Amino acid sequence: MMNENTFNHRLDDLMVVIEDAIEESGLNIDYETSASILTLTFENDSKIILSRQGVIRQLWVAAKSGGFHFDFDEQESIWICDNNGETFTHLLNRCASEQLGERVALLF
Repeated sequence: MMNENTFNHRLDDLMVVIEDAIEESGLNIDYETSASILTLTFENDSKIILSRQGVIRQLWVAAKSGGFHFDFDEQESIWICDNNGETFTHLLNRCASEQLGERVALLF
């Protein structure tokens, strides 16, 4: 398991990358970071919430379709959902598409 400092740096970097991807996409998705929680808000006021769980070194995602927990795979250098094996990028794009009502393909 990675140490807390590495975990926090990985998530800080991921949050910035997500924000940049939203800006570059031109999609109408608002985002706000507060107390290490990134909230994505869509036109219909639905939300996707990303929160860090430092003690267990997981990234948690709450969306309309459910709650998901991600562990970082050191070998693949990617966040993997412990619920279903889905990558974080795939899950975020899938959930955002469901909530926005159009295809979302954030590149990061």
